[in-house]
Amino acid sequence: MKRRKVVVAITGASGAIYAKVLLDKLVGLQHEHLEVGLIMSDNALQVWEYELKNEDFRNYPFKVYSKTDFNAPFASGSAKYDTMIICPCSMGTLARIASGISNDLTTRAADVILKERRKLILVARDTPLSLIHIQNMKTVTEAGAIVCPASPSFYSLPASFEELAATVVDRVLDLADLEVSSFRWGE
Repeated sequence: MKRRKVVVAITGASGAIYAKVLLDKLVGLQHEHLEVGLIMSDNALQVWEYELKNEDFRNYPFKVYSKTDFNAPFASGSAKYDTMIICPCSMGTLARIASGISNDLTTRAADVILKERRKLILVARDTPLSLIHIQNMKTVTEAGAIVCPASPSFYSLPASFEELAATVVDRVLDLADLEVSSFRWGE
């Protein structure tokens, strides 16, 4: 079975619960020959601590890369990372990706994923959206990215914030072609 390589970037947008649920689910998928590289911005660390009241981001079994580590394998297309998920994705990060500005490891890795025609999934978490945000989403979509807004669904009747966040994360994992057990409409 082919080893999947996924890079996850967490930015400083509100919505640390989405990142937590994503990382929890990726831990559960490690049996699928999954290699995960993790990047967190300084703001992501602060938002996680503020919103989730913990530093559990330190406890995941993934290799963590500094936001300025341009020697990380996924800073080059030759490392063959097939998927990048930015969750949550700030509008600033989305704007830098849309403009081709690779000023940190997150934006460099996104640039690499796009130029290699691989899968980039941006979990946008902002509301309302300005015309600039919408135009940037259009630009990255035309470049091959998938914008997956952090818009939870309610038809599965989620009973907790984590279950509600999982309605978004499960869609993200589906988009990444990773097998996840989740609520399926009509099943």
